[in-house]
Amino acid sequence: MGLEIQGSVASGWEPVKDRFEYNFEHLGELGASVCVLFEGEMVVDLWAGDRDLEGNPWLEDTIAVVNSCTKGGVALACHLLADRGLLDFDAPVAEIWPEFAQGSKSEITTRMMLNHTTGVAAFREEIPDGAALDWDYMCDRVAAEEPWWEPGTRNGYHLMSFGWVAGELVRRASGKSLGTFFREEVAGPADADFWIGLPSEEHHRVSPLQQFRPAPNEEFSSFTRAFISQPDGLQARAWRNRGGAKGDSPSVWSAELGGGGGIANARGLARIYRAPSLGNFVAEKQQERMSSVSVATEKDAMLLLPTRFSEGFMLRMSNRVSAHTDDDSVNIREGAFGHVGAGGSIGFADPRHGMSMGYVMNQMGKSVLLDERGEGLVEAAYQCADRNS
Repeated sequence: MGLEIQGSVASGWEPVKDRFEYNFEHLGELGASVCVLFEGEMVVDLWAGDRDLEGNPWLEDTIAVVNSCTKGGVALACHLLADRGLLDFDAPVAEIWPEFAQGSKSEITTRMMLNHTTGVAAFREEIPDGAALDWDYMCDRVAAEEPWWEPGTRNGYHLMSFGWVAGELVRRASGKSLGTFFREEVAGPADADFWIGLPSEEHHRVSPLQQFRPAPNEEFSSFTRAFISQPDGLQARAWRNRGGAKGDSPSVWSAELGGGGGIANARGLARIYRAPSLGNFVAEKQQERMSSVSVATEKDAMLLLPTRFSEGFMLRMSNRVSAHTDDDSVNIREGAFGHVGAGGSIGFADPRHGMSMGYVMNQMGKSVLLDERGEGLVEAAYQCADRNS
């Protein structure tokens, strides 16, 4: 039986469907969903393939762990709190979290907590297995951690620690847990099926992620080579020493893991970015901060490739044109902001085009940022947006 793509696509947006089908036929897609909102209207809402290796179909309400796409949700929560005057990005973090701002971290600002420049990108001492499920314990650990570099002097992607570094700001500013505030103030109003802390009654909808299996003589990224070759280095400590905050299990699904434990489908990702894509989420001044470069580097201390971030969001990263670096990229356009997730998922808003988009899959790719599947879908969506503008 051939591939059956479910859902809907508006006239003029068929190239996205064609590319979605191509991913299954030529790029090893197992199960996935893609959604595009244009000028506030849903123009693409598709799903197809299998939700597991037993051949059960990916359904309209199937959801999956979206890894670091979760960071975009945390960032939306922080910007909403800033817009309400409850969080000051330019203030010393000591004003809201004095325990964090000790020693060499005393001059850190809230802005630095969001743009990956605090230096608290990994834990040196071993985190007990299962400790990632204890919010207070992890926040105490991240507050006590010495930076890997002088705060503010460079940026290095905070792989999992971002969830506590930025997520605790949400808790302290709002008085609610990260997952509760995100659900009540971001996902709920957007009618988005996106969770940071999935209720047990929703677990039956989760499609487990299938890990990437390298081919013989696979060429790995600089990040992957570093964590393989340097077991006590930054990359290895960030990837392996996370207190059980990885893998697909009911306890992980239910935990509020802001660094990478969010669960959604493409529709949920597209919907949380709908209001920002239309300029209706926060005031104009705050909106500008979401899309403006806060930090950029030719060699991210963690990912070991060029990166560009606003406050909490990934921006366009065009590394395909460089012959001197890994080519992992994020092919959204200038002015757009969002976040990718390990394995290939993405959610973003592009206010210049009035477009928001989500892509979620269960077969992980090898890229640190987007792989060919997500890049192709994003490019097809932009081509359609250009023609329909």
